[in-house]
Amino acid sequence: MRYNCALIAVRDMARSKQFYCGLLEMEVTADFGANVTLSDCVALQTLDTWKTFLHREETEITLGHNAAELYFEESDMDRFLEKLASHPGIEYVHPPKEHAWGQRVVRFYDPDRNIIEVGEEMTTVARRFAASGMTPEQVAARMDVPVGAVRHWLAE
Repeated sequence: MRYNCALIAVRDMARSKQFYCGLLEMEVTADFGANVTLSDCVALQTLDTWKTFLHREETEITLGHNAAELYFEESDMDRFLEKLASHPGIEYVHPPKEHAWGQRVVRFYDPDRNIIEVGEEMTTVARRFAASGMTPEQVAARMDVPVGAVRHWLAE
């Protein structure tokens, strides 16, 4: 057995495809109408079909429950944040911030209020710190990761 992908129910397939493909630069890898796979790692299922699969009424299905997120990484966080700011109707979970280990992140909702997190690639974080003059040991201490991981990221 192998894990294949995450599947989320959506109210409006066209709107969701536009959101994920436009803003998050995913690609449709399979389109079966009521089910669409994006970049081979996220599947969108229409709410109408999802409720029939579960034998539930729509009122029994909770979208936007704030208990999970889809996580993406970005090497050019500044570019992405500019793109996100120009995207109409974005509702932020929180504004862009920097975690204690130095990774910049932003969380926002998709059209069905699923949480999306976009975080700066850890390689980019390590390189940013190294470019500021920090040694690999200092970067490891700052990021709270093993120095071997930092050396690996800096060598990529």
